[in-house]
Amino acid sequence: MSKNWRPATQLVHGGTTRSNHGETSEAIFMTQGFVYDSSEAAEARFKGETDGFIYARYGSPTNDMFEKRMCMLEGAEDARATASGMAAVSAAILCQLKAGDHIVAARALFGSCRWVVETLAPKYGIEFTLIDGRFLENWENAVKPNTKVFFLESPTNPTLEVVDIAGVAKIANQIGAKVVVDNVFATPLMQKPLELGAHIVVYSATKHIDGQGRCLGGVILSDKEWIDEHLHDYFRHTGPALSPFNAWTLLKGIETLPLRVRQQSENAARVADFLAEQSQVAKVIYPGRKDHPQADIIARQMKGGSTLVCFELKGGKEAAFALQNALDVVLISNNLGDSKSLITHPATTTHKNLSDEARAELGISPGTVRFSAGIEDSEDLIEDFARALKSVQG
Repeated sequence: MSKNWRPATQLVHGGTTRSNHGETSEAIFMTQGFVYDSSEAAEARFKGETDGFIYARYGSPTNDMFEKRMCMLEGAEDARATASGMAAVSAAILCQLKAGDHIVAARALFGSCRWVVETLAPKYGIEFTLIDGRFLENWENAVKPNTKVFFLESPTNPTLEVVDIAGVAKIANQIGAKVVVDNVFATPLMQKPLELGAHIVVYSATKHIDGQGRCLGGVILSDKEWIDEHLHDYFRHTGPALSPFNAWTLLKGIETLPLRVRQQSENAARVADFLAEQSQVAKVIYPGRKDHPQADIIARQMKGGSTLVCFELKGGKEAAFALQNALDVVLISNNLGDSKSLITHPATTTHKNLSDEARAELGISPGTVRFSAGIEDSEDLIEDFARALKSVQG
């Protein structure tokens, strides 16, 4: 199979394995187990002396196709598909840590990611430090002798802050720590964390990779040595495996990923520019705009803007709710990356469990709104916002 295919071709053909029937679409292998020709064959497979599948919790032909396709896109040696994005995050962090180890994490994280770092990890004796990840000196100052993992999102959820991945990786390499990057907001089309020096990349495949609101899924990508040494046994014995049916659904979604992300990003950019001119809007944050506070880093490490826009309404929660309730095309949902445009109020949804102080630190105010652009006509989206903003006091 060609390794020189460009992304759009990889996402249609990469990793495909056909059965003896020669099917065009990838097959769904809905089985929990596999049959061996002999007892000796079973023994050899369990010993790892022969290739093949053993149990669907460890892997299946359909999952294997999805993992290989993601590896081609990401430029990774190996991957494991998981039942959800949070299963990917939890496994990627916990599989390589033990009691007494230390995590340094950027404080701008999805609420459940912060829970893993702040609440779950300490239950097992793992220490953590949360920092403002925008500044490299904060990563350096947080390092301890027992620091093993750096964890970050970039761009962040929901305020679209950007972290200098190459700079963080350089610091991590100096102390022998691993950098785990949640790359879901950028997608593998706009940012390649492994090329920037990160060691592990995680995705909620529920988002752009499926992109059509159908199923949950996640994936962890890294080099084969790290997966064999740290993730393989953890994955086999704790069981965060992806359903073959969901893997097939993700395979179908990923075929159109470049088309959808291109349209979503164009729509996001147009909506961001429109919102920036409205009197009811206090500020707009979009990685594709020149006024983004970290435009210089974005230019170095991203190939495009984003499908997400964060903006703040002057009237706080009341204005945010009024806007959202008045929208017609844009739907209220805490999901993102969907072909349908979605909007959510982070303070009362995705980040509601954070304290007021923690939300303020992250730049999440009562008026903060997160918009996920879909693939609709951009003029319809702008007209929808223009009409809805009439219900918001300037």
